[in-house]
Amino acid sequence: MINDADADRGPIGYTLFDTTLGRAGVAWSVRGIVAVQLPEANERETRVRLLERFPVTVSAEPPADVQLAIDGVVALLRGERRDLTSAPVDMEGVPPFHQRVYEIARTIPPGRTLTYGAIAARLGEPGASRAVGQALGHNPFVLVVPCHRVLAAGGRIGGFSASGGRVTKLRLLHIEGAQTSDQPSLFDPPVDAGP
Repeated sequence: MINDADADRGPIGYTLFDTTLGRAGVAWSVRGIVAVQLPEANERETRVRLLERFPVTVSAEPPADVQLAIDGVVALLRGERRDLTSAPVDMEGVPPFHQRVYEIARTIPPGRTLTYGAIAARLGEPGASRAVGQALGHNPFVLVVPCHRVLAAGGRIGGFSASGGRVTKLRLLHIEGAQTSDQPSLFDPPVDAGP
């Protein structure tokens, strides 16, 4: 049995699942995913970090649409290009500006990127690049809302608040075949400088 969160949202459940990076987690309501937690140093830390955001959750079997999202996250972290935009999300409690940022981020296909400034412009608030970055830094739906596809000006990598930080962001972009800048990534083979 899942604990009740509130009448409109319904119960909130969670599960942990294995990925190539370790145990990840997801929490959901009857409306959709409320949080995705990338692996922390160990399973206990992953669970603690997820439950800090949703303390009323209890372990449960995910519904079919959430299981499809889990399968997509597992495949993406295994190195397969995956688009998770069909996964349902429940943005109740998410500030309206953040919701608008997340909706735009969800339109970025795998292998493509936008800048913080481009999202701000699409919002009709061209001076809001920093606020866009802050919203993405609080993204509870990591990978389902692909904040890793949002870069700083000039194709610079920018920040990433999930475990592993910029290295994880670079890895995800590499998996998806996205270009970040003229600078080689951590995953590019070394360039032979010659004799």
